[in-house]
Amino acid sequence: MTKSSRRPAATSAAGRHLQELRSEIGRHERLYYRDGAPEISDREFDRLMAELIALEEQHPELVTDDSPTQRVSGEPIAEFREVEHDPPMLSLDNSYSLEELREWGGRLARWIPDASPSFVAELKVDGVSISLLYEKGLFRLGATRGSGSVGDDVTANLRTVRNLPLRLVGSPPARLVVRGEIYFPRSAFRAYNRQREEAGEPVFANPRNATAGSIRQLDSRAVAARRLALTTYQVAAGGKASTHAESLERLAGWGFPVQASWRRCATLDEVEAFVDHWRERRHELDFETDGVVVKVNEVALRERIGATAKAPRWAVAYKYEPEQGESVVRDIVVQIGRTGVLTPVAELEPVPIAGTVVRRATLHNYEDLSRKDVRVGDTVVVEKGGDVIPKIVSVRLDRRPEGSRAFAMPRNCPECGEVVERVEGEVAWRCLNPVCPAVVQESIRHFVSRNAMDIDGLGDERIAQLVELGLLDDVPALFGLERDQLKELEGWGEKSADNLVASIDAGRRRDLHRLLFALGIRMVGERIAKLLAAHFGSLEALAEASERELTAVAEVGPKVAASVRKFFADPRQRKRVAALLAAGVEPPRVEVSRRESLRLAGKTFVLTGKLETMSREEASAALEQLGARIAGSVSKQTDVVVAGEDAGSKLKKAVELGIAVWGEKELREALAG
Repeated sequence: MTKSSRRPAATSAAGRHLQELRSEIGRHERLYYRDGAPEISDREFDRLMAELIALEEQHPELVTDDSPTQRVSGEPIAEFREVEHDPPMLSLDNSYSLEELREWGGRLARWIPDASPSFVAELKVDGVSISLLYEKGLFRLGATRGSGSVGDDVTANLRTVRNLPLRLVGSPPARLVVRGEIYFPRSAFRAYNRQREEAGEPVFANPRNATAGSIRQLDSRAVAARRLALTTYQVAAGGKASTHAESLERLAGWGFPVQASWRRCATLDEVEAFVDHWRERRHELDFETDGVVVKVNEVALRERIGATAKAPRWAVAYKYEPEQGESVVRDIVVQIGRTGVLTPVAELEPVPIAGTVVRRATLHNYEDLSRKDVRVGDTVVVEKGGDVIPKIVSVRLDRRPEGSRAFAMPRNCPECGEVVERVEGEVAWRCLNPVCPAVVQESIRHFVSRNAMDIDGLGDERIAQLVELGLLDDVPALFGLERDQLKELEGWGEKSADNLVASIDAGRRRDLHRLLFALGIRMVGERIAKLLAAHFGSLEALAEASERELTAVAEVGPKVAASVRKFFADPRQRKRVAALLAAGVEPPRVEVSRRESLRLAGKTFVLTGKLETMSREEASAALEQLGARIAGSVSKQTDVVVAGEDAGSKLKKAVELGIAVWGEKELREALAG
């Protein structure tokens, strides 16, 4: 059930420095992701991580499984293996009213007539239940609930969850099994749905479904992009305590994230007060919660009360009522995103739902609007879920006014007037004008963001101000902004002007992959941008690459290649890129060799298992430098499988298909020529 670990770090000077760095980074991760109380800036944290990565690259033999650098690593897996839960993961019985909650209290009185239990009330996070195994303080295994007896091993995916501790603090038991919930924070869910919408992809209906789909991704790198989070609520094995409250305190002490809202309650009256307290306030939280879990606090009493085959009798989940209301559609307007996607939004008669007054509801895309047939004047059922903008669930057709007309998507962009198009195979309608004011504003916001060009001092309000004043008509205009020009504007001063100009100037030398991501090329995220930068080395070389040359890059398929080619073939985009270069935007050139002239050009490799003298990442990089393509799975197109220690199904498939299998000896000989 446990994973094999890397060799322990040596007690050399480098090893000691690595341990200190990992400990310091781990502390800052807990402060940021668990406690929400960071001590250092993002840049300082990135500097620590960069130092750790560089040191581990110099000393690969000292890399350990609990290193912060190992949160997103490895290759996609073919399938999840099954894991037997010890002890089993039980579900909870539900109650849907305070009366049913009191009935549960009455049953407790019959089961333990000589005792008066106290309770712990916790908000029920709406996510995916998970079981975590720690051995000697190190995270070894994570599994889904599955049937309750057997679940799926999702350890690699869970490593990408930033607030999941890879190494515990304090003095945890030698073997510890913890139960928790993986969830999609509301803020991260909104951001991820925006990205999907702008890419013309279907949006997720709610955070719960998105989490369930995310945790079962076969590629952990895709999971990392979704920014999932963990909360823990139970010690299932190891570290036995006399009360549940004590267990929660121990979990927090060992470094686990625990919801701070839990409360000890002496009576069910206090539990009901807790339920009422959070009925409306829960909507202010950054996670979805559909109820409250109530548990008997005393462990000795729990053992007397017992459990059924499916659920403990000493706990119950109280479910809040659905969050819906009715309103009338005043108007349907169209918003435009960074990639030109037109999104219809319903303007509503104000209606109170879940503690707030709702005035707008998203319709996601024209297909969603057409399927629901929402019209101006309709009475609609509105639901407030995990999004800031609630959604329309259904239309009251019995109350539709006579003469209403189905909404038609505008044929021209409401911002710039250009013709909009629906790309074949997509649900989205787009304004393809790259200088559309709405597209420009969103493009600039993306361009200056932290993971793109990282230009500080330009929030949404300032971008809107500069666009409105005509000082920013497109991304290249950023590099023409001047200090004296900015300091005179309303809300600005000499310091803010100086800081922005300095940050813009630093942006001229950002790495090539950052610039590629910042340009907003459809289907080019951060990872694809890095692969393209490493392969082509310069913006000029990439701009001239054919689709065939683009698909030679690992992980770049025909759709991505076509999107890149289309971007650089567009005269308006070429003009924008030329303007950036003319403004002094000059990323450091990445040294690359043409693949066709390299020894392993055209060969596809798959790496599996653990290598002794190098990491798989180092081996992959060395093979790519010789022209090889690294794939994540074995197929008939695979030329060589490099199999290290504990190689699994990929080795078996290679043998079945008759594909050449190398050990580490053959690999090193090939790298040495």
